[in-house]
Amino acid sequence: MNVTLQRRALWLAYVTVGYNLLEGVASIAAGLIAGSVALVGFGLDSFVESFSGCIIIWRFRRNRAMTKKEEELREARAIRGVGYAFLILAAYVTYESVEKLIRREAVAPSLFGIVIALLSIVIMPVLFYFKNQTGRMMKSQSVVADSKQTLACVFLSIALLIGLGLNYLYGLWWADPVAALIIVIFVIKEGYEALKEEKLCC
Repeated sequence: MNVTLQRRALWLAYVTVGYNLLEGVASIAAGLIAGSVALVGFGLDSFVESFSGCIIIWRFRRNRAMTKKEEELREARAIRGVGYAFLILAAYVTYESVEKLIRREAVAPSLFGIVIALLSIVIMPVLFYFKNQTGRMMKSQSVVADSKQTLACVFLSIALLIGLGLNYLYGLWWADPVAALIIVIFVIKEGYEALKEEKLCC
């Protein structure tokens, strides 16, 4: 496997982990203050994406040469880890969103949350492009799956921005949990696709 591409994949994974840890802490803090399940879910997705990045770091950092079989096994485990990370996130966000809708819990408007969503909409597509391109050049399904986690963050950001924006501008309390449920559809789809890729890959 090309050493330069491996280093690029590692560098992109480090950027992913670092940025998403900061984004996750900020989003969850803002979400808890506002009572926003979409914002908290977005923050948790940031941690899931950090976890996904850590899997890629584990995948490509090694202290010795590996056989082809060992490479394939590590690749399969990396893809599986990313897939399960998606599904865990989907379960949490679904539970919290349905609970909010049933209880009709109003969410406080969050301008800070809107700013976080806008930043993510600007940064994440760039990160997705380079990760996806690198994964395809390496023919690494784990890196491609990780890039889809980043793409999920883009869609999460858009849904989050719509939900928070409608609540901030028009006081529509239900926009926040509905936006979160829209997010879940994409997250579940990507989780199952990653698990299918694991079976096909190795």
